[in-house]
Amino acid sequence: MEFSTQTSASLHQIKTAALGVGVFAEGILSPAAELIDRASNGAVSAAVKAEFKGKPNTHLVLRNLPGVKAERVILVGLGAQEEYKAATHTQAQACLASYCLKADLKEAVSALSSIDCKGTTLRSRAQDAAVAVCRASYRYTATFSKPEPAPQLSQFLLWTARTQASEAKAGLEQGQAIGNGVNLTRLLADLPGNICTPTYLGKTAKQLAKEFKTLKAEVLERKQIEALKMGSFLSVAKGSDEPPAFIVLRHTPSTKTKHEDGPIVLVGKGLTFDSGGISIKPAGNMDEMKYDMGGAASVLGTMRAIAELNIDREVIAVVASCENMPSGRANKPGDVVTSMSGQTIEILNTDAEGRLVLCDALTYVERFKPAAVIDMATLTGACVVALGHVNTGLFSTDDDLADELMQAGKQTGDTAWRMPMDDAYQEQLRSNFADMANIGGPPAGSVTAACFLSRFTKAYRWAHLDIAGTAWRSGKDKGATGRPVPLLVQYLLNQCR
Repeated sequence: MEFSTQTSASLHQIKTAALGVGVFAEGILSPAAELIDRASNGAVSAAVKAEFKGKPNTHLVLRNLPGVKAERVILVGLGAQEEYKAATHTQAQACLASYCLKADLKEAVSALSSIDCKGTTLRSRAQDAAVAVCRASYRYTATFSKPEPAPQLSQFLLWTARTQASEAKAGLEQGQAIGNGVNLTRLLADLPGNICTPTYLGKTAKQLAKEFKTLKAEVLERKQIEALKMGSFLSVAKGSDEPPAFIVLRHTPSTKTKHEDGPIVLVGKGLTFDSGGISIKPAGNMDEMKYDMGGAASVLGTMRAIAELNIDREVIAVVASCENMPSGRANKPGDVVTSMSGQTIEILNTDAEGRLVLCDALTYVERFKPAAVIDMATLTGACVVALGHVNTGLFSTDDDLADELMQAGKQTGDTAWRMPMDDAYQEQLRSNFADMANIGGPPAGSVTAACFLSRFTKAYRWAHLDIAGTAWRSGKDKGATGRPVPLLVQYLLNQCR
């Protein structure tokens, strides 16, 4: 899809299949809607008075208005004017895009980003618009025998003043890259586990490296992983016939600007299917455990986005990927394994496998002397209980890093909530037979999982994102969300300023 700007001052003279303008609740027209209303001799205000309430996520299509060259004027509801904010703007852009896609239109012009919104700039609104349109255009077709035709919407333009066009274009460029990263993440996560295997993720990383010159991929196989003495990671992988993959994807900016504080490292949990192992999960909804590689998918999606933008910062992605399956070789409750760090772990529950995979990856990344390490994982059901599906759980031993991630989440609407990590929680991980247990019992389950990971991150600044509640949706709208790609890309962009 092509994103661009439309700088014509005469909104009613723009020839397009669809022109989107905003309407607030109680019939209050946005400035763009007022322009169209005057050009059409009051047709917009008459339609609003007759049948449109301006509620968020609603629209009304007006065709062939007198004095207006657009084939359709799409009135998009914005809600109460005093409550209008960035999230409402994004929702409005998505509403417009969804209509255009369903109507099989090839191009559209949106005047929605021209509406001032507290706490935003035109650039940020343009970025949010592009992300929203990319999200709306996503269709999963990979495993259908007769997939529906792809959407025809190929051009989406933002109406803006000529003097602001460069600002809007910069926002659109960033938003499109983020949107492309989000949609790659969604596709990888939505693919079934028999297709999206650890090997498949490795091939995806190599394909990204072929597509973008700033990326370089390396995929370590079992023997190489064994040589690194990743006993914790391999203990999970050994229960499956699928071979594990340890993926390293490095972005080196073409400008080769050197940052003295080292690269930023992203670590993703890549359980392409999690049965729970010997501590097997209930059958209900177990199909959704194909989403247990949501952390890996979001890491790869983020790397795609930053490579497209060629951000001026070295970023290294690490993905530890395998399956967690029950077999004669699988971990058993009570087993003790030795991690790459040399610390021993008593496995009390084989379904707490994500931390067993991540801990070796977190030890591995020490070699990069990173400025910061951020891991993301669909780690605990306890985080879903605590935060639901709105906020990602954020855990960190570094206040500044936590604040930076929180701010990036607020900027993009991909929000996170910081959770506690008091030392007192560490006591729950005590074991009589190893340096630590892999679970701390039901109380504060997401916190003790983060505390477990923290024991492998003493050498650098670190944050953990628990995306178990935000990486996918269940029910009739089942599917991956692409979170936390917007948060991560915005954080990385902010580090380049």
